[in-house]
Amino acid sequence: MRLEWLEDILAVAETGSLSEAAERRNLTQSAFSRRIQNIEDHVGVSLFDRSRKPVQLRPTTADQRDQIARLAGELRQLTSDLRRGDRASGNRVVIGSQHALTTSLTPDLMRQIGARAPEAYVRLRSANLDECFAMVLSRQADIALVYQVPGEAHPIDAEFIESLSLGEDRLIPVFPRSEAEALNARFQAGELPFIAYPGEVFLGKVMDQVILPRIRVMARAVPKAETALTLAAMELSAGGIGVAWAPQSLAGPQIAAGRFSDLSSSLAACPLDVVAVRISGRQGPTEGAVWDQLAALDIHAR
Repeated sequence: MRLEWLEDILAVAETGSLSEAAERRNLTQSAFSRRIQNIEDHVGVSLFDRSRKPVQLRPTTADQRDQIARLAGELRQLTSDLRRGDRASGNRVVIGSQHALTTSLTPDLMRQIGARAPEAYVRLRSANLDECFAMVLSRQADIALVYQVPGEAHPIDAEFIESLSLGEDRLIPVFPRSEAEALNARFQAGELPFIAYPGEVFLGKVMDQVILPRIRVMARAVPKAETALTLAAMELSAGGIGVAWAPQSLAGPQIAAGRFSDLSSSLAACPLDVVAVRISGRQGPTEGAVWDQLAALDIHAR
């Protein structure tokens, strides 16, 4: 299946018109119709219901629309990567970043790396903690940027793994200032609503092992919603649903702007180390330069 064919299918799906899709694809309507017919001949099924206005995807095609869009995006990325040529490939470093870091400290780290090593082309891949380690071990990523609870070992602790401490952050409880009175009333009644993280992700484990045991001696902790994303947790908390625990590096600007309150003086918080991890040994010059720049940085949550 060609990229242009996938884009043709999506153009019809998005416009609901063969003529408008042809215009979007810079083709005459007759040429575009012939290409659609070629696609259907190739796959051996009819993709569109032309008897209806606007033109609609047949149910089997509609079921695959998200996959078609995903494949088209991946093929565009592949094409872009191939066209960058040997120079970009030689300077490329792939960094796996834990989701919680991707939305907080990683953008600033990337900015500092770009300023110090302008020749580097960094490809950032956001993933869960375990996936970040898996990408490094399988050499799908050169470096992983992850959180670590001070004093605790990472899942991979071997001689061939090299770690670098970049600085500190904190997991803090936050809640919108405008909803403080309602939260205090519930807390006085012995209940604390909060936004949970799934138990299998890193922040979920920190909540279960560090935060919640300390909360439960003060009140009954009641999960009101669950998400694996820190940004989503803060958005849910912004609606007054419950207290969210988020990295201070992420929540800091919202606290400074007066939209959220930092409740860590009353509720439990947890320090977090920010760590870079890679496979030790002989590395390419660009990866080595990026690693050296990371070593020169000293980050702290704002």
